[in-house]
Amino acid sequence: MPDIYEGSRPADYNMNVEKKVRIFASFEEADKADAREDAAMSPEERLRILLELRDRRHPDAAEQRLARVYRVVKLERS
Repeated sequence: MPDIYEGSRPADYNMNVEKKVRIFASFEEADKADAREDAAMSPEERLRILLELRDRRHPDAAEQRLARVYRVVKLERS
């Protein structure tokens, strides 16, 4: 059976993760706090998180560049 992590260990996903604990009175309050935190992030922070998550799942993605998207399929006309 192939390894779903393709060369990376599951523990790699937990590296460099800031761990926080916050206690809320309700799930609604927690969701609102998460939304405020997300809204407060700068575009650079969002992009950094996106690239970090992509690199963890696909370490060679930066080298592939357009290799995954260059194929164009011609559609049939009816």
